[in-house]
Amino acid sequence: MAGQVHYEVQDHIATITLDNQKARNAFDYEMCLELKRLWGVISEDPDVRCAIVTGAGDKAFCTGWDLSSTASGESQDFAKGTRKAAPYNNITAVQNKCWTPVITAVNGMCNGGGLHFIADTDIAIAADSATFFDTHCQNGLAAVVEMVGLARKMPLDAVFRLCYMGATERVGAEQAKSLGMVGEVVPAASLMDRAREVAEVVCRWSPTALARTKQAIWESLDYGLEDALEKTHKILDVHADHGDMIEGATAFMEKRSPDWAPFDGKGVELD
Repeated sequence: MAGQVHYEVQDHIATITLDNQKARNAFDYEMCLELKRLWGVISEDPDVRCAIVTGAGDKAFCTGWDLSSTASGESQDFAKGTRKAAPYNNITAVQNKCWTPVITAVNGMCNGGGLHFIADTDIAIAADSATFFDTHCQNGLAAVVEMVGLARKMPLDAVFRLCYMGATERVGAEQAKSLGMVGEVVPAASLMDRAREVAEVVCRWSPTALARTKQAIWESLDYGLEDALEKTHKILDVHADHGDMIEGATAFMEKRSPDWAPFDGKGVELD
């Protein structure tokens, strides 16, 4: 049976669950296509204000690309195309320019392509049983996209150790926190409760302000500081005309909860 991606929305929070437990929640071609579709669904759904990504079961979060397709030669064909055309480069919110806030709940081992979700998440919460490692080079594959992403948030020494040490050296949850891979470690039994608790707080704020903030932060990383400030200032220009600015200030003065407008799912063109 092929892997599946489960999706549900409750109280403005979307939960995406990677479910391919026979392969430790590795993603296959169909799962990649479904993830790409779901980020589009989230962008277009005004009811969704935050998303949680996690894995099924308690053993693994995600162990990357299903190696059975690598052995068959399928993934080599994908690697020869353009970066954005490869299915495993369209699995995260950032890759799909979905600006809805994302929390990644790491419920177990995270290896290889599973690190895409760590590199591209807004907030990462790990179970105390979670481990992180990378077996690309160990299995004859170049470790590129995930590691370039991680290099923007972790010390380079730690990134290289992931690549070079393979499965012989695994980063525990507390060490991952100290390295900046995750921001919080909780007991495994309370992982999803904590992820939802954080998501519920996020859902209280202006969906559009959150999305604009997320876009500005992520897209600023593509530029040097001065260019980043100049480019992302366009987001402020666009947001200045949004009703939530007045609604937030008015609600504060009137001592009431704001009535936020839904986010339309559209990013701001920076070029």
